[in-house]
Amino acid sequence: MAQPEAAVELAAGPSHASVRVGLGPVSGLVAVGLCGVFAFIDLYATQPLLPMFVRLFGATKAAAAMTVSACTLGVAFSAPVVGALAQRLSRKRVVVASIVGLSVPTLLAATASGLHALVFWRLLQGLVLPGIFATTIAYITEEWAPEQVPLVMSIYISGTVLGGFLGRVIAGMAAGYSGWRAAFVVLGAVTLAGSAVVAKWLPRERMLASRHGHMAEIGPGRYRALAGRKMLAAYAVGFSVLFSLVAIFTYVTFHLSAPPFSLGTTALSWLFAVYLVGLVVTPAAGIVLSKTGMRRGIVMATALSMGGVLLTLAPQLWAVMIGLTLCSSGVFVAQSAATSYLRVAAPAHLRTLAAGLYLSAYYFGGTVGGVVPSWIWERDGWAGCVLLVAILQCGTMATAWWGWE
Repeated sequence: MAQPEAAVELAAGPSHASVRVGLGPVSGLVAVGLCGVFAFIDLYATQPLLPMFVRLFGATKAAAAMTVSACTLGVAFSAPVVGALAQRLSRKRVVVASIVGLSVPTLLAATASGLHALVFWRLLQGLVLPGIFATTIAYITEEWAPEQVPLVMSIYISGTVLGGFLGRVIAGMAAGYSGWRAAFVVLGAVTLAGSAVVAKWLPRERMLASRHGHMAEIGPGRYRALAGRKMLAAYAVGFSVLFSLVAIFTYVTFHLSAPPFSLGTTALSWLFAVYLVGLVVTPAAGIVLSKTGMRRGIVMATALSMGGVLLTLAPQLWAVMIGLTLCSSGVFVAQSAATSYLRVAAPAHLRTLAAGLYLSAYYFGGTVGGVVPSWIWERDGWAGCVLLVAILQCGTMATAWWGWE
């Protein structure tokens, strides 16, 4: 397990790996952040394009939202399988291969002949993504000391924040200027380039041999711990966290594209600039979480997010933006707490499997969050969606408070 180093070490030459801080090589920490970037740069990229899809394909809001939900559904299906298969494999190799694999359906999405074909390629993207998500989370929990995990996890989460922002902005701007197909061409090329950077900078893990030894000792009842109270509570929290984020940021695009706001595709893509606040909030929250504990931290983060959700009901655009900033920042901190909590909830020999199951619940929540609010929208509009998310977030706080330790 990585240990803190006493001082900053500067070796001769320009090598990134030669610059070291207390948490290890700077390049390694940057690579962890980049894993988050290239996992999320494609995942929600279609959100600012949804009103465009409704117009171009003559689709319903629910049908257009399936370009988001199909991707999260793919993640939910494959996460446990990938977690089990990756248990004995090199974490780095799985991550790099998954980023390369992700670029293929991303590029092929540009060839889609219609909305159904596009949803198919988005589903394939989701099937590949757990190779990055589950493996990176397990990598972090194994390669750093327990007291360092919340901070390193916050770096990864910050990467996902940046990736989510970049994906939406790139897609929105490319689609606004050159059509929606150009969005997938650019995103695919960026993802492929990112795999080379991660391959160069992410250190090889030091815990592979130890994991093999643990796996050999596991008996027939090895999976029992994955259905314990702490793990079930972690799954429920994960479901709710992504449900809230996807529901709000999917349907707010319809809310803001209609009068009195009437924002266009490019403007909607810049809406996700609120995510950038998470680049500051999440690492700082990682330090706070290590002191306050995961249970108290996630309750405070969810309360902050719920306050932001309610603020989006205001009729002024600036108030909606502040509300979205609070909502997303709270969700990012809650996500960091939940993923860090897996180290406490799951036995050491089952962490990859636990991460896979957690991510399955997390992204199934995102899938449901992309579809269910459409039913509420038909009757109660944006106010109904906000109320739905606020109720679910109250449940999140209760589950974490009584289910976690």
